[in-house]
Amino acid sequence: MSAGAPPFVLVSGPETVLADRAVEQVLADVRVSTPEVDVVTLTAEGYEEGELTVQASPSLFGEDKVIIVRDLHQAPDALQLDLLTYLADPADSVTLVVTHASGTKGKRVLDTLKKAKAHVIPAPAIKSDRDKAEFVTNEFRTARRRASPDAVQALVEAVGKDVRELASACQQLVDDTTGVIDADVVERYHGGRVEATGFKVADAAVAGHTGEALRLLRHAVDVGVDPVPIVAVIAMQLRQLAKVGGAARGRSADLARDLGMAPWQIDKARRALQGWSGDALGRSIQAVAAADVEVKGGGRDPVYAVEKAILTISRERNGS
Repeated sequence: MSAGAPPFVLVSGPETVLADRAVEQVLADVRVSTPEVDVVTLTAEGYEEGELTVQASPSLFGEDKVIIVRDLHQAPDALQLDLLTYLADPADSVTLVVTHASGTKGKRVLDTLKKAKAHVIPAPAIKSDRDKAEFVTNEFRTARRRASPDAVQALVEAVGKDVRELASACQQLVDDTTGVIDADVVERYHGGRVEATGFKVADAAVAGHTGEALRLLRHAVDVGVDPVPIVAVIAMQLRQLAKVGGAARGRSADLARDLGMAPWQIDKARRALQGWSGDALGRSIQAVAAADVEVKGGGRDPVYAVEKAILTISRERNGS
């Protein structure tokens, strides 16, 4: 076993960005004492019986080795049996790293690893905007950079669809900018993205700014943005208004946990709810649902369908 690393490591959870980082950290820890350590990766897909046994066998020169077994949650019986056999008689020169996303497949191996006191590194899912905001905040904190709450919000709105892309966007801002990262910096780098454009259209429509919403929509269409994601963002914003409007009063942080939203989204929704009634929200949500059908092939003019939904939302917001 390599100094600086436990003999068994279990990376548990579905978030691939976190899982990959965990594996890289284990390798970095091992390389502190053994820079030339041999690294072998075995994957569940295409695994052949006995591969683990061969790789874990002591080499002629006794070098340390790290064996990474990916995707235990998809492992065939042969891989699971080989893992159980290895865990019953592990090699001193090997550090075994196993990743498991979720589910009950591979449970015997998981139980055996835990019984053997494997070091467990969590890789929990990052799905909600609240999770993504916490992820972004931590990315900047780890890089020793300060980012304003508005910047975190803008980055999640612009790039939050994919966590790996979100991590890359954080790194780009850290590498390419100096000082405090604020919303203007994020806008400069990511303001033209499809997701960011959708949020700008939605914000204007929900606020009842009809002309601005239509202008932003037409500009987006002119530069090639598909109406589908724009409708999706408008629908999400209206649903958030309905959720916050129907929830009990309380601290934003507490309500965010209950609703699966970020605290800044609660605050934003509360501000946007001024001038809205429950019935008006309901009619607006129905209008966006109709637009969603049309932009996905049910209508002849997708752009007109979005424009019509925006006009309905603005009319309902303004009570006219």
